[in-house]
Amino acid sequence: MSNVNQNSWFEKGMSFAAYKESMNVNKEELSRVYDQLTFTDDDQAFFGDLSQRNWKGVVLTADWCGDASLCVPVIQRMTEESNIELRFLIRDENLELMDQYLTNGTARAIPIFIFLDQDGYEARVWGPRSPEVQEMITTARAGLPAADAPDFEEKQKELYRNFKQKISTDPAIWRTVIESVKAKLQG
Repeated sequence: MSNVNQNSWFEKGMSFAAYKESMNVNKEELSRVYDQLTFTDDDQAFFGDLSQRNWKGVVLTADWCGDASLCVPVIQRMTEESNIELRFLIRDENLELMDQYLTNGTARAIPIFIFLDQDGYEARVWGPRSPEVQEMITTARAGLPAADAPDFEEKQKELYRNFKQKISTDPAIWRTVIESVKAKLQG
């Protein structure tokens, strides 16, 4: 947990509408998830409780990121229901902040959602994936040929293409993100 005030990063970030407008790669997938996502009554009760915290958030992301095409619209919708404003920063343009939130201490994995309390201090951090999505990609990668195999690059591109298609069309996967985020924010 960072004891550094993050309000300046929030102020620097763009709105969801501006981020979406800037997209060139995964806009269709992001829009599909955003438009088709539904919430349960339990979700709505959780969002009502969460809205009492007066939080806001900073998101480190990038248009090319398949995980972002899943997580950004799910969490954007969750925060809309919770009266939490998110601001979006492009990872490679904000490495000073990104390097404070490395996955496993080494990877600039995105998206990263930094939830800030009403004073601008970090309250919770979530990302880049739900445990279930991480398990899916770990299992899929295990089936790839060796990195030096002649067909590795082709098989890897196919894996990521299929993965992106699945995560942007399967509501059961969207639900894993909702539940993972709720668990993180509950504390």
